[in-house]
Amino acid sequence: MSTHEPAVRDVPATVRKTATTLADGRELIYFDDSEPYLSGGDTRELTDTRGLPPASSDAQMRFDVLTGEWVVIAAERMDRTFLPPPDSSPLAPSRPGRPTEIPAGDYDVVVFENRFPSLSRLAAGQTLPPGVDGEPLWPLAPGTGRCEVVCFTSDPDASFAGLSQRRVRTVIEAWADRTAELSAIPGVEQVFCFENRGREIGVTLTHPHGQIYAYPFLPPRTQALVRQAREHRERTGRNLLSDVLAAERRSGRRIVIETEHWVGYVPAAARWPLEVHLAPRRDAPDLAALTGAERADLAAPYLDLLGRVDKFFEGVDKTPYIAAWHQAPVGVDRPLGRLHLQLFSLMRSPGRMKFLAGSESAMGAWVNDTTPERIADRLREVAP
Repeated sequence: MSTHEPAVRDVPATVRKTATTLADGRELIYFDDSEPYLSGGDTRELTDTRGLPPASSDAQMRFDVLTGEWVVIAAERMDRTFLPPPDSSPLAPSRPGRPTEIPAGDYDVVVFENRFPSLSRLAAGQTLPPGVDGEPLWPLAPGTGRCEVVCFTSDPDASFAGLSQRRVRTVIEAWADRTAELSAIPGVEQVFCFENRGREIGVTLTHPHGQIYAYPFLPPRTQALVRQAREHRERTGRNLLSDVLAAERRSGRRIVIETEHWVGYVPAAARWPLEVHLAPRRDAPDLAALTGAERADLAAPYLDLLGRVDKFFEGVDKTPYIAAWHQAPVGVDRPLGRLHLQLFSLMRSPGRMKFLAGSESAMGAWVNDTTPERIADRLREVAP
């Protein structure tokens, strides 16, 4: 069986990084790949002229003793910006008389601390009792960590799938940079880069962007993966995710795309009506650990898969999706993890979404409405 291999061109890795501070104290970082900014012939606007009060956060975490999971309580997010008109987007470049989150009048890629974070370094300043209502059964802790926004382009009408390979390489460099920086923050246990696309997913800002969460705990999915990976290593001495990739390649039935450094496949136990994973051939813990060759080789298959996702459903121009980069934990469980992308959609047919009803939401028992093999067949069918 042959699989489509996208053309891989030499995508320059040169990126200029410039950090500044917004009016309320939050950090903003420009990642430039275009001239005159790349060579230093000019600089982006660094001054935020808005009269914002100092950033703060009352985020907290409450421990659910019934599941062994932390629940983040971020009440400040209730009033966050919701689907503003295009000319009022806080992610657009600033204009005279209309300052936004980004002071520059144009930009390539920008990363900044979320104004409405689920987790924040500023939450550490809270004085909290050890338990909710003084009960030791319900541990309570500040919602420390970090939430960042990644703007992929200054064009509000663009999409990630429409970016050039050069720009995707810049985004990859930004992800890798932030993964390394956030992983070094004391108390952070995992860094998660992701993109939500589509109002059906719950997107509140249509400008093409993603987010990065630096968690002070291991999220439930990672906890489950670490548990399974530990049992697998104790039994076999090998890495579970490496063995999964090897098994998918031996089968070949659900392989969708292969390049020199990356393999895309539909997992044998896919949960979603549309789901595909993309993993490096080499064992790499996270985006920061990728070699220059692996980063250069990633842009083409990533864009290829996003293009196929958009063509998966007939009559749907832009398929809503979640692109989730699973990275190895920062701490002692790091050897058990392995970098991989989980790209999936909640759409099960044109205009119809898979709602997480009784079995999935209440019991966590998943039911897929199709087979992984059919998903793989369709993704191969719509290859460019």
